[in-house]
Amino acid sequence: QGQLVESGGGLVQPGGSLRLSCAASGFTFTTYAMNWYRQAPGMERELVAGITTTSSSPNYADAVKGRFTISRDNAKSTVYLQMNNLKPEDTALYYCNARHMLLPRHYWGQGTQVTVSS
Repeated sequence: QGQLVESGGGLVQPGGSLRLSCAASGFTFTTYAMNWYRQAPGMERELVAGITTTSSSPNYADAVKGRFTISRDNAKSTVYLQMNNLKPEDTALYYCNARHMLLPRHYWGQGTQVTVSS
């Protein structure tokens, strides 16, 4: 059974940076596209960033373009989200997601909290 474990969340001041990590296990990491989602209180879960198996053409939500960078290390079965110039509206529970490129399979992590506040 696949498992995703996020880490790196925390409390940061506006303008600060955080780097989230998501370690995968129990499945063939290189056959899954990886995504970061977030969910703020009272809001629906939204896609923040995604990256393909070969790290080509990462995509970002308009709200984070130019501030967030998604990357993956297939040798470590880990995906990262570098978040710079954080804003209070980035406050949310951030989830890692793995989606198989061909089959209807996906996994979710348990989430890591990011709070941006002065």
